[in-house]
Amino acid sequence: MALRDNKIAICYYKWLSKFSLGLFGPKLFKSLNEIVFWKIVKIREGKLTNHHYEEFFTSFFDLKKSDYDELRVLDIGCGPRGSLEWAENTKRRVGLDPLADKYIKMEGSKHKMEYIKSGAENMSFETGSFDIVSSLNSLDHVDNLRESIQEIKRIVAPGGLFLMICDIHSYPTLAEPSNFGWDITKAFLPEFSIVFEKHFEGNNMYKSLRENIPYDHSNKKDRYGIIALKLKRN
Repeated sequence: MALRDNKIAICYYKWLSKFSLGLFGPKLFKSLNEIVFWKIVKIREGKLTNHHYEEFFTSFFDLKKSDYDELRVLDIGCGPRGSLEWAENTKRRVGLDPLADKYIKMEGSKHKMEYIKSGAENMSFETGSFDIVSSLNSLDHVDNLRESIQEIKRIVAPGGLFLMICDIHSYPTLAEPSNFGWDITKAFLPEFSIVFEKHFEGNNMYKSLRENIPYDHSNKKDRYGIIALKLKRN
């Protein structure tokens, strides 16, 4: 797509966001904002690819693809790209998202994984249902952070892993209503043990992690950062 067309699409997205907020209110706006965002991405990229996910689910978290074999895996806030397609040897692979029904129509029907429509605050799974649960750039999108964390604690099986990458930002937005600080890790304790915790500069998850620039906590300037957590269920 031409640069000019990209700019037109972005301007349209911004205008539609402002118009929709006034017309529909915050909750419906949040859903529409996500759907329009992904439609713009699809127009820009031609198709919603998912080849980049394997790297972040494996090498970034010091795991091998084979470590997922025969395990039950859940990706919270999965989006429409098919985030777990790469994990073909799992026992079960599920993408959870409040907009899963919309994403199935967008691209998800082609993906070799389950999609379940649900928020993270009240998941229908039995306790200890998953061996690995992930949340990549999605925990700040939940409507109730405390309830979501309690549910994550509940559904991860003993000895299982929770993998998280998320923006740290100082104020909530309509699309990202749950803002939190670097101390978010404490909310998962003592039910989880910390395998690693990493802090990065920037607000582009994939770019920041690949560039591997540690967050400078001595710089007090108000700015985005990215936290990455690998936690083990006790």
